[in-house]
Amino acid sequence: MLDYDKEAERYDASRGGEPRAAAAAEGVLSLVPAGTRTLLDVACGTGIVTRRLAADGDGLRVTGVDRAPVMAVHAAARLPGAVVLADGRGLPFRDGEFDAVSSVWLLHLVEDPADAQRIVAECARVLRPGGAYVTTVDKGASHNVGSDIDVVLAARPPRPASDAAEVVESYALGCGLVPAGEARFPGRGQGRSPRRAIADLRRGWFVTLPPGHPLADDFAVRLAALPDQDRARPDPVFTLRAFRKPLPATIPDGRPLEEQSGA
Repeated sequence: MLDYDKEAERYDASRGGEPRAAAAAEGVLSLVPAGTRTLLDVACGTGIVTRRLAADGDGLRVTGVDRAPVMAVHAAARLPGAVVLADGRGLPFRDGEFDAVSSVWLLHLVEDPADAQRIVAECARVLRPGGAYVTTVDKGASHNVGSDIDVVLAARPPRPASDAAEVVESYALGCGLVPAGEARFPGRGQGRSPRRAIADLRRGWFVTLPPGHPLADDFAVRLAALPDQDRARPDPVFTLRAFRKPLPATIPDGRPLEEQSGA
């Protein structure tokens, strides 16, 4: 896995910059409920998407959280006083503190299913009833645009996707959340060229082919043999899924059912 403290300086430029961030923020905001006033962005990274959420959210108060110190420093420069250094598996917030929670490009990085499940559970915990949790799913599959690069990379050693849509939905359902919509947005500026794919391979982008893997050099040779080494192939299209935290059931006089049962 990449070292995201070392990656922080080049993160934005290597991942589509502001155009991609704007598209991601638009996708997230399209799925949050009307009237949302507070949003927690988990694994906010450099804050490039988080700042867009705050700027485009019509008065939305946004808090970012990331566990990589250098990433959090970058995010804090964009959102002074609104970024917390913390791990998504143990969020330092009260139950029901936020109207919405987002995690963009996070769950695909989590190798242990128990950790991914814990992150979703924490996002659900800090979400108020009636609010929505919005997260990217199937990120790896999003990069498969049917190009010649994808044909080469299709032979990589397999690895189960920790952010597969059906897996994430099962975690959400287990936390009492219910499906509440889907959106797609383009990863602007992220279409790979063969030369860029080789550079990504060399720095550990592909988790099943880390630097030093016996097959890494073979894949680099095959990528180098492709035509148009500097021509970017089509951009990926990412998928967001939303899950709503149901409101407590009520009886006609407006009291929660649990109060009725305890009367």
